[in-house]
Amino acid sequence: MTGMVYLIGAGPGDVKLITVKGRECIEKADVIVYDYLADAHLLEWARPDAELIYAGKQCKDHTMHQWEINELLVQKGKEGKIVARLKGGDPLVFGRGGEEAMALGEAGVPFEFVPGVTSPIAAPAYAGIPVTQRAMATSFAVVTGHEDPTKAVSGIHWEGLATAVDTLCFVMGVGNLPVIAEKLMAHGRSASTPVALVRWGTKPVQEVLVSTLEHVVEDVAKAKLKAPAIIVVGDVVNLREKLQWFDNKPLFGKTVVVTRARSQASAFREKLAAQGANVVEAAAIKTSPLELFEEDKRIINNTKEYQCIVFTSGEGVRYFFDALYKEGKDTRALGNSKVAAIGCATARELQKYGIVPDIIPVDYKAESAVEALEEELSEYGIVPDIIPVDYKAESAVEALEEELNAGDSVLLIQPKVARDVIPRCLRHRDMDVDILRLYETTQDTSQQEALVTALTEGTVDYITFTSSSTVTNTIQLLGDDALELLGKTKVACIGPITAATAMSAGLKPAIISDVYTTDGLVNAIVKDI
Repeated sequence: MTGMVYLIGAGPGDVKLITVKGRECIEKADVIVYDYLADAHLLEWARPDAELIYAGKQCKDHTMHQWEINELLVQKGKEGKIVARLKGGDPLVFGRGGEEAMALGEAGVPFEFVPGVTSPIAAPAYAGIPVTQRAMATSFAVVTGHEDPTKAVSGIHWEGLATAVDTLCFVMGVGNLPVIAEKLMAHGRSASTPVALVRWGTKPVQEVLVSTLEHVVEDVAKAKLKAPAIIVVGDVVNLREKLQWFDNKPLFGKTVVVTRARSQASAFREKLAAQGANVVEAAAIKTSPLELFEEDKRIINNTKEYQCIVFTSGEGVRYFFDALYKEGKDTRALGNSKVAAIGCATARELQKYGIVPDIIPVDYKAESAVEALEEELSEYGIVPDIIPVDYKAESAVEALEEELNAGDSVLLIQPKVARDVIPRCLRHRDMDVDILRLYETTQDTSQQEALVTALTEGTVDYITFTSSSTVTNTIQLLGDDALELLGKTKVACIGPITAATAMSAGLKPAIISDVYTTDGLVNAIVKDI
């Protein structure tokens, strides 16, 4: 039985520049063989059971030689596997995709090329440099800056390239920059020709250096700019001054750590990335379903008996419907019960299941901001420096009280450990409250090394906390050095409850968003710039 090998262009760096077909191939692959320049987030689309093989090659540091990669692809194909071979940029633009295809063809293994967005065009575009421009550049060439060292004679036609092509894009050429500049000037290109180097183009850590052929070697040495970078030569480089856009984003150049659970982090990451941030994912928590007992199943099978069902988080919504489906039921099981969503993020999650909540407390918090902070901090003898006393939104309990009456039965969906504010207050108002605990939040140690490394290097501008559990678990992950490491960056918290937990642990939040959503936290960070 013979499989299929897809030779896929993974794009230039920005994960969203993968093609639709490229993503489809990743999603169905049994085996994924990926390169150094393929963004790691592409692997999030892989099947849980997919075999992941790193075959990255950097200068003088090859995980696998090319012949070994060829043999690997042939082997997996002959095993009947669907293989996604992820290569940075386009597989046929200095990606050695042709060599891999030749090996597959000779072995009788079917293959397909899946073209990708190539970095010699995309990286300059993200730097505000079009490779062609009417009345300025009507031709461009993509040239290797790193020829096969075994070749006796260079295959680059320097005389023609130097003067016959308007824009030149060199890939893998940083190490040979002195030779490139010298050859172009020696064959007639003006020493004053603009040159740009775009390092890690399309990624939030992108760096751009603009110079001229005459001075570029010296300028790159001063800036200590390293590979990988695209070298652009031509008058179009001057357009960057007018067309610069990517590195104008408000959070460009800022590194933000996200400690939220990985199951929830992707949307938050994308919101930060949309503002230009370099996002380091270092989940401190994870959620998992709890075992359901007979009483839990009885409640799930009788949800229509409650006058109101209250969801306190998006995770609670997802775990509730998972449990409901396992009992062979769907949204009709809710009957005429009113549905309350604590927070707009929870409401959005409910809408995915076709439910528009009847009750959504505006800018939810369990109590007033002042009460929340005082309650959390009083045990520690701490007087908070920041108290958002201007908060005027109705509390969740008040919002529920407007819609319900004494004697009504309420079902509250919560995690294993949760604050008792809502059930306590509702019971005080003579309502019958049942609590269905469907999931628990525990510590996630899988990204501990990434978190410690990022903070130790001192390059983190903000660390974000979206719940009290992210605060406590992050501090536990960092151990004895927690306060010292976190003192090197700005702490950004969603709302006063999370901020109170941070302060009680000895942290000093620089940002407390007054809208308790990830959108609100992103906006608060942008305003802080």
